[in-house]
Amino acid sequence: MSLHSTLQPYADAWTHSVEAISELVQPLAEAEWNRRTPCPGWSVRDVVSHVIGLDCEMLGDPRPIHSLPRDLFHVTNEHQRYMEMQVDVRRHHTAPEMTSELEYVIIRRNRQLRNESRDPGTKVRGPLGSELTLEESMRRHAFDVWVHEQDLRTALGRPGNLDSPGALVARDVLLGELPRVVAEDAQAPRSSAIVFDVHGPVEFLRTIRVDIQGRGTLETAPALGPAATLTLDWETYVRLACGRVTPESVSDRLKTEGDPELTAAILRNFTVTQ
Repeated sequence: MSLHSTLQPYADAWTHSVEAISELVQPLAEAEWNRRTPCPGWSVRDVVSHVIGLDCEMLGDPRPIHSLPRDLFHVTNEHQRYMEMQVDVRRHHTAPEMTSELEYVIIRRNRQLRNESRDPGTKVRGPLGSELTLEESMRRHAFDVWVHEQDLRTALGRPGNLDSPGALVARDVLLGELPRVVAEDAQAPRSSAIVFDVHGPVEFLRTIRVDIQGRGTLETAPALGPAATLTLDWETYVRLACGRVTPESVSDRLKTEGDPELTAAILRNFTVTQ
């Protein structure tokens, strides 16, 4: 048996991103592992620890038994507490320990993927004991690892892979969140349309239509006379949606037209990662 065809793009995206991460961190000096990344509260070492931890959980390894310090200012909810465990347990690991563990986990995960014969709809365990399908788990995982690759690239001044297989998975994941952001969180007016015009390595033009019941749907057809239009580049879109920057800090890379209160509400609620 081989990997189901609907899962293959997620496996390919993960492979591309995690190998890029390995290549980025392999030559780093010890001090460079302490560089801050755009991911709140996390250094280069912390981001790599998180990636290792994510893959250990995909492998079904037991979670570490570890008490978190009480002074982690960036840990504000249960989901962050859950994610921090795999990070904090590695905070004192040396550069060689980090790179060798990352390499070993990649080898193990590649073997797991080669032998993966389950159906995409198979239920698997997610964070905090949640249950989701294997397809959704692999999709989310490919998205997470690509976003963290970008965190590392920003911290190390090594831009790239903004149009990689992981970037295309990220585009679809983030677009899937847009109807909720616009219709529910930003409370866009009923019977309105909001256009997102994104350019750069990944480009798209999408409309969120809000119906008379206040439900949002994602459409590829352009809207005539939209209530608001947001125009920005792909990298800025990702950083905003993943909470890496504030709308104020990237206002020069962002053009808004239409109802200013509505665009402000959308940007206020744009972050979709936890």
